[in-house]
Amino acid sequence: MNIKCVSVSLLFGSLIFFSGTVFSNTVDQQRQDFLLAEKMTNQDNEGDFVTLSSTLADYPLYPYLQYQWLKNNLSKTDNILAFLSTYKESRYADLLRSTWLNYLADNERWLEFIHYYQANDSTALECQFYWATYKVGDQQLALNAAKRLWAVGDTQPKECDPLLSALALSPALTPDLIWQRFELALKKDNKSLASYVQHLLNKPDQDLAEIWLQIHNKPTLIQDSLFLGGNERQGHIFAHGIDRMAKSDLDLAITIWDSRKHNLVIDSQTARQLELRLALALARARDNRAYDRLNQLVTVDAEAREWKVRAALLEQNWQHVGLALTGLSFEEQQAPQWQYWQARSLIETGNVLQGQSVYNQLSQDRSFYGFMAADAINKPYFLADKPVVMAGNALEKLAQTTDFKVVHELIALDRDLEAKRQWWFALKKLSKEQVMIAAKLAEQWQWDQVAIITLVKADYWDDLALRFPLRYLSQVQSNADKQDLDPAIIFGLIRQESMVDKDAKSAVGARGLMQIMPATGQQIARNLNEPWQAENSLFVPDVNIKYGTFYYKQLLNRFDGHFALAMAAYNAGPNRVVKWLPVEGSVPADIWIETIPYKETRKYVTSVLSYAIIYQQRIQRNALKITKMLFDVRPH
Repeated sequence: MNIKCVSVSLLFGSLIFFSGTVFSNTVDQQRQDFLLAEKMTNQDNEGDFVTLSSTLADYPLYPYLQYQWLKNNLSKTDNILAFLSTYKESRYADLLRSTWLNYLADNERWLEFIHYYQANDSTALECQFYWATYKVGDQQLALNAAKRLWAVGDTQPKECDPLLSALALSPALTPDLIWQRFELALKKDNKSLASYVQHLLNKPDQDLAEIWLQIHNKPTLIQDSLFLGGNERQGHIFAHGIDRMAKSDLDLAITIWDSRKHNLVIDSQTARQLELRLALALARARDNRAYDRLNQLVTVDAEAREWKVRAALLEQNWQHVGLALTGLSFEEQQAPQWQYWQARSLIETGNVLQGQSVYNQLSQDRSFYGFMAADAINKPYFLADKPVVMAGNALEKLAQTTDFKVVHELIALDRDLEAKRQWWFALKKLSKEQVMIAAKLAEQWQWDQVAIITLVKADYWDDLALRFPLRYLSQVQSNADKQDLDPAIIFGLIRQESMVDKDAKSAVGARGLMQIMPATGQQIARNLNEPWQAENSLFVPDVNIKYGTFYYKQLLNRFDGHFALAMAAYNAGPNRVVKWLPVEGSVPADIWIETIPYKETRKYVTSVLSYAIIYQQRIQRNALKITKMLFDVRPH
């Protein structure tokens, strides 16, 4: 039956009989009917499905239901085309199109595939499109595209195999292209792909590629002069070996590179990139050679410019800090982070009034660096709380649009993942002002994480109640009291770890509000003399907050009450933090934080500290001063 006919059938009566049952148009009944019809999408029962689904034509999830049925009935071309036309604005149109295009490719219906293909971010579909182009006769266009799809270090989807195989059998695949992908694969540590590409080379080049693979696996082999000669390809092998060795033995890698780089044919771009990576590795290792090495670079990027400042900070050489700051771009210099260090370096070099002036301006920024500046000149923290302003019925109007009615129904049916996918799809159609309203709608629906991310997409940062929700206040306060901690710090951790999403789960398996790994949860349960109640207990806010607060207090005790060290350990693990401690002498806490090797952990610590300051205002406390939490970091 044509889908348009199914939709129209509802116009002829509001009640339809199915298997002797009368279906009403109440929302509760529609939800039950939807779930029943959904079960039929995987059954060979078209007549009953069509009859039942026709009663749901005005139900928000009707397109979703039809999509589920059609993706199991891909031979029904007319129905699919009708759906793509009728529901072209829905999220399910693109999903159905992709599924149907795969079906057309599997059945070698190339002309139809080309006609209905629409470019998206799917590499698999792009490969199938160009294979279809190849099959219908435009081989040159297809092979040109294949060369672009070839030149990556990742394994492409299996749908690309026919196109790339055609390229491999054509004169268009030159030895340079083969070597290019071989090298890209090794840079991604994709040894299986590199081995496959190796066999496309001629015999002498295969032997050279084998040497390259051996050095990739055992970089110390570059010390053997038998492995290397005097052409550019061998220079690339040497540079690759140095790059690999630097990950395990940086000192040896630098020693070999400096002693032999002039005796090999190495193109300037490769040499400069390797010099950059070695200098950055020294900086991240907190090596005292880092500043000089970074200062000698011919080619620098934003990362190198920033790490030059950090290397100077590690030296606590304020003249070097000032010079390094002048090397930042104008845009980089305006960032609160570097404004803070500008003020610090000015004061440390005797320019007190100028430094205080920078601090004064920076203190108007609601951030870790703004709060540090405020403390430096004894000013109150600047919070600038400006809630989103809406017209009286703006929230209701948005909630009643088609896309958001779909979201609401998916939430009602406990389809959280599908609801969030629909939400992000719907946001793409909205103006900036409407996205701000959507953030308030998510807040009303108690979708804290979604509300926070949505407000970020609107580029609006001043609605503090929305960005820093107080859900689970009683649990946070009670557990903070038990562990003798300020509740604002626990809120800061929760906000950074999960954006207050009790169901959050990381790629590595951390769970819940404070993102606790199951093994850590088990250990905490033992420490608390409690029975372990399985991994999913970590999604229970009471359990998660209790365990997370206890764990943070353990870390705080381990690191002598230093809040920043404990926060860094919560993110990166205590063993890494121990390695980052100074070997001798104390380091000011702000310098230690700025020179944390991991960007993620550096951002984590500054975020939690600033969130704690904001949360203390939200819970109407005034006990925390950020600089009082940051005493000098001593050797372990």
